[in-house]
Amino acid sequence: MSAAPEATPSPTLLSRVRKTPFWVQIVAGLVLGVVLGFIARTADISWLATTLETIGKTFVQLLKLAVPPLVFTAIVVSVANLRNVTNAARLAGRTLLWFLITSLIAVAIGLGLGLLTNPGEGTHLSTEGLKAPKSAGTWVDFLTGIIPTNIVTSFTEVNVLQIVFLAVVVGAAIIKLGEKAAPVLKLNETVLELTQTALWWVIRLSPLGTLGLIGKSVAKYGWDLLKPFATLTADVYIGCALVLFVVYSLLLKFVGGLNPLNFFKGAWPAIQLAFVSRSSVGTLPVTRRVTERLGVPSDYASFAVPFGATTKMDGCAAIYPSLAAIFVAQVYGIDLGIGDYLLIAFVSVIGSAATAGLTGAIVMLTLTLSTLGLPLEGVGLLLAIDPILDMIRTATNVAGQAVVPILVAAREKTLDLVAYNNPTGDLYDETPVSIPAQSAEKVPAAA
Repeated sequence: MSAAPEATPSPTLLSRVRKTPFWVQIVAGLVLGVVLGFIARTADISWLATTLETIGKTFVQLLKLAVPPLVFTAIVVSVANLRNVTNAARLAGRTLLWFLITSLIAVAIGLGLGLLTNPGEGTHLSTEGLKAPKSAGTWVDFLTGIIPTNIVTSFTEVNVLQIVFLAVVVGAAIIKLGEKAAPVLKLNETVLELTQTALWWVIRLSPLGTLGLIGKSVAKYGWDLLKPFATLTADVYIGCALVLFVVYSLLLKFVGGLNPLNFFKGAWPAIQLAFVSRSSVGTLPVTRRVTERLGVPSDYASFAVPFGATTKMDGCAAIYPSLAAIFVAQVYGIDLGIGDYLLIAFVSVIGSAATAGLTGAIVMLTLTLSTLGLPLEGVGLLLAIDPILDMIRTATNVAGQAVVPILVAAREKTLDLVAYNNPTGDLYDETPVSIPAQSAEKVPAAA
């Protein structure tokens, strides 16, 4: 008689979770977080609220821990590797140009929504007792703050703008020295790979982080907090959605000659992680991965994505400050003129680097308000709902950071259309994606 076949071991809970698509895990964490937060608030369960807050805070701290080495090494390596990119100067120039164009479109949408809906009128919010931020963003602070006075302090205090400045200088010096600086470049490449590997472990905890962050917000603020800010909140979400789903889709279709649906299929892991983590820099490894999977050449993506993660902020630096400035002006009964709106557009486009990829856009908001001469105490009005607004802002930021390299690569005819038209892989797919050789199909020239 033949031996009975061995019983197949049933899959463990951990293996089932790992096989679950990333977006399902995020949605599950989101729903469970809302439920637990609601229970903690309605039943006044302090330990549950504290637990949710601790989980969310720990997740964000782990993401922020990787910011200094990640930003520095990513920028150093990307700048140094520009010497291997054909027409590097032209690519860099076109990337900057599209950053500016999309920022102008985003700020125009923000201003348009603000003028149509008047988010600050009739809110009846009390400004009594509000204090201005201890440190307000000004143009002098912004310009002088780029150059660090102490290299160590730039890293310990996580001043991303100064870290970017140092990284660009080091990367340019590596190009200048050539082979002599090869060991320094190799060291940065190794540290970057180590940092990204460790950050991937943190990213695997995103569903748990989602549960904590959303649960904490619901438990602490509830839904009543949103009532005075209902119009502003709706404006921010509508404005970001218009940029994210309409503007980017139109640009991909008519400027790049591409199917926008393929972009969202491929880039969605980065967009949803940005929504949860509220950090463009923390999402950087995922953004770069999905951008390369969508057919952008690796050499160019290694420059454009890290550069965008620290300067390309359509949500935080364009839509939000324009709406927030109108909101604060209306709350304080201050009339804005055409010159003020043009100034908002200028600040939003030129000052976007002030946000520097960190969670929140308080620096950008204070920079806008101080430039317009509006009361900085208005920042205090918006702090309570900032986490709720920051989720959609960061998702829009990250989408823009992936769209621009794709547009530039498409117009330069270096985009791998086979890869773009066949977006593959889940976020946790660690195996290299097999991409066929460059198709003979060409990107149609933009009109």
